[in-house]
Amino acid sequence: MPNRTMRASGTPGTTGTPGAPDSAPGRAGTTAKARARRAGLRGEGTWGWLFVSPMVLVLGLFMVLPILMALWVSLLHWDGQSNPFSSQADFVGLDNYRSLLTQDGLDRTLFATALRNNAYYVLLTVPLQTLLALGLALIVNQKLLRGRGALRTTFFFPSVTSSIAVSTVFLFLFQGSGAVNSMLSWIGVKGPNWFADPRGVLSLILGGLGIVDPERPTGMLADHSVMGLSWFEWLSGPSVAMCTLILLAVWTTSGTFMLIFLAALQNIPRELEESAAMEGVNRRQMLRYVTLPALRPVLFLVLTLGLISTWQVFDQVYVMGQGAPGNTTLTPAFLSYSAGFEDADFGQGAAIAFILLALILILTAFQRWALRDRGARTGRNR
Repeated sequence: MPNRTMRASGTPGTTGTPGAPDSAPGRAGTTAKARARRAGLRGEGTWGWLFVSPMVLVLGLFMVLPILMALWVSLLHWDGQSNPFSSQADFVGLDNYRSLLTQDGLDRTLFATALRNNAYYVLLTVPLQTLLALGLALIVNQKLLRGRGALRTTFFFPSVTSSIAVSTVFLFLFQGSGAVNSMLSWIGVKGPNWFADPRGVLSLILGGLGIVDPERPTGMLADHSVMGLSWFEWLSGPSVAMCTLILLAVWTTSGTFMLIFLAALQNIPRELEESAAMEGVNRRQMLRYVTLPALRPVLFLVLTLGLISTWQVFDQVYVMGQGAPGNTTLTPAFLSYSAGFEDADFGQGAAIAFILLALILILTAFQRWALRDRGARTGRNR
């Protein structure tokens, strides 16, 4: 019996174990430390929100609130003369969006024309300015190149010049009797009247090859339409006037993107290039297998910035024709402006702006998916 009592009293886990009195203070100390840590984190979070609250208020007041107000205006038929939150504003729901996307009429035709023009503008401007900026960055990044600082300044100078001033200069350069046509005449080429030529470049090429008749298209290209525009109008390419805007955009933006690429090139570890050179790779292989993979995040940044800025082009269009000739330089941003401030239909102007916002977000998400690092993701899945 005494032995059983001793064994029972010495069983682990009972209140009579020797370690129990010592373990309770340890658990209490750990709990107190955890509570103190949580209290410290709450205090840091409170101080953090206190410091960022001015910027949060500024962003909410000058960005989030105007966006919400513009979203409300897009549901109204509002002329901008009354309070949009009063009963004087005519609530029309999604009618502004329907007139732009689904209902036959002039509004949808103009919006489709603007989308077509801007789509060609994006498809040509973004790749050209990215390739030019990368090429310039590779050139001025060479250490043996003399006058690198002067070249960087020269290439970057158009980016810091006023877009209105540059657009005005381009107006004089590309006139019918301007400097561009004068230089083309030296080689026996008669230049077009650039800002008064609404013909699509692709339709001119196909017409020159005898494939289609640009003046009287027939068949499927003329019989089928999307959003009020025939297939031929969608596929005719950018107009000659729009090509001048594309040249202007490439010339004025490549300098900024050159600096971004240049900073990324100088951030590539020198050891990586030296080890690749020791393996016997040539310059083309170095660019393909070493430089471009290292520039992937920066390339995504440049393409995203280019995509957003090209879909929002406005000032060049405003200065260099306001959609003329024949609405071939019309863009959604300028159409939104003209609907609100010229036609006094701010509801439709706001609707165009939000459709453009949705389009930019979708294309940016697709671009992010297309440029994702597939090899790294496959490795993580394994």
